[in-house]
Amino acid sequence: MFTPTTKKECELLGWDTLDIILVSGDTYIDTPYNGIAIVAKILINNGFKVGIIAQPNCDNESDITRLGEPNLFWGVSGGLVDSMVANYTATKKFRNNDDFTPDGKNDRRPDRAVMVYTNLIRRYFKNTVPIVLGGIEASLRRIVHYDFWSNKIRKSILFDSKADILVYGMAEKSVVELSNAIKEGRDYKNIQGICYISKEPRKDYIQLPTFDECKNDKLKFISMFHHFYHNNEPIVSKGLCQLHDARYLIQNPPQDYMKEEEIDKVYDLKYERDVHPYYKKQGEVKALQTIQFSVTTHHGCYGECNFCAISVHQGRTIRSRSQKSVVNEIEKFKNHKDFKGIINDVGGATANMYGFECGRKLKFGVCADISCTSSTVCPILKPNHKEQIELLGKIRKLPHVKKAFVNSGVRYDLINEDKKYGKQYLKTLVDYHISGQMKVAPEHTEDKVLRLMGKPNKEALLNFKTNFESLNKQSGKKQFLTYYLIAAHPGSEINDMEKLKQFTTSNLQINPEQVQVFIPTPSTYSTLMYYTELDPWTRKKIFIEKDPIKKQKQKDIVTAKVGYNRNKFYKNKKY
Repeated sequence: MFTPTTKKECELLGWDTLDIILVSGDTYIDTPYNGIAIVAKILINNGFKVGIIAQPNCDNESDITRLGEPNLFWGVSGGLVDSMVANYTATKKFRNNDDFTPDGKNDRRPDRAVMVYTNLIRRYFKNTVPIVLGGIEASLRRIVHYDFWSNKIRKSILFDSKADILVYGMAEKSVVELSNAIKEGRDYKNIQGICYISKEPRKDYIQLPTFDECKNDKLKFISMFHHFYHNNEPIVSKGLCQLHDARYLIQNPPQDYMKEEEIDKVYDLKYERDVHPYYKKQGEVKALQTIQFSVTTHHGCYGECNFCAISVHQGRTIRSRSQKSVVNEIEKFKNHKDFKGIINDVGGATANMYGFECGRKLKFGVCADISCTSSTVCPILKPNHKEQIELLGKIRKLPHVKKAFVNSGVRYDLINEDKKYGKQYLKTLVDYHISGQMKVAPEHTEDKVLRLMGKPNKEALLNFKTNFESLNKQSGKKQFLTYYLIAAHPGSEINDMEKLKQFTTSNLQINPEQVQVFIPTPSTYSTLMYYTELDPWTRKKIFIEKDPIKKQKQKDIVTAKVGYNRNKFYKNKKY
């Protein structure tokens, strides 16, 4: 069943009114890759009447009023990507295309969508029920943060949007607890995983530097971010309190992670795996091609790449589904009219973190001063790809599956470190689960930049490349590695990009094409570096490229054809 988007659909279900209406910046695709779809299914499964309004027209009331007013609350999300990231490139040029909009034209997602949708609701529903923010845009902007697009420190999005409550992180458990509390008229202010505004501080919570202090003092802003980052995980985290003018942002400690059986239940719910008919008739949604028959195997990522927000939003502890649940999900594909035997992806934020975790972390919580992976893999982690090999083997045996790709990123350092199953896992991918090329993300090659990125050294990449090529030769296959690289990351200078170019030419024997200019997104360490121009751990000055033309220059150096003349290249590009 699709979650209803019109009054007529509600009437067919016998629903006169809705308990909860969810508003999203993406079109409504009913798959477990869509956060709004998941939240709707979970709430309906818990007895609530839920409707969805996707990409509402913000110029009038036609969309936002079509389901009426909910009994309990509005849920507002900017979509699967922060709306400013979705709308603008690293050089702040507007993106004309949007894969999550019918017809692909980027004309339905407003800038700062969470704020716009909240204001839209209040414009047409005076004194309405609470407005609850969720999704990645709200989650990563829940405290004082640096905003690249306005180039300033902004308040928590709860204050800027004038919403009532914010549910952060994955939120599956928090949103059910919150819904029950509002329905029963109970106080919700102690629910884990939520933020709210208070006139009084919480004395038992960590008192963060205030909005004014963060705005006026970069060292205070760094201190605040460290506290924020290290209080995102269950077991070890405390609540946070931050003064904004005369009121306080209260962030309760994070929600406990779902256990295996709880995650399995989320994915066992029935999804239509299609665009809702109301939106499908408006044009093709390109994202459907990628996510329609893709399978999530786990939540979280302990990679802690400093430019990536996944560890803040999903968490640094891996929570894996059972093999049975994954196989059962794929088993249902054979009944779908569109399934042709191809699974686009079996994975998660990082595919090869499925099925193993650090025993110490599971018992005592994440370490405060040691990363699971960075330049090296923590010796306590002990990567083990056995479960992934078994899972992929079970998927291949399903008669209706012709090919199951692993297109999520993989951490090659984890494969290298798994002395027992790493090579077997890589051989499994080479033989069965890639098609022509395999994507890896070294991002850079120079040690000083890699350290600031939180990425492994280039020796780990070369070891992996040797093993990959050897296994391809053994299997009689001609497959290649595709490398994702970042230009203009904090610490990266022109000479670093020239060394990167030389390395890719000499050692990787490629001319890179997958190069993106660093985008400072909210709530990452790399963005903290970009704004403060300081190393957050040493407080020492680091080089930051902020000139858009010179950022592009860093990218062009790497993507230029092999054998280019440096002086002639710069002259022709008019730098």
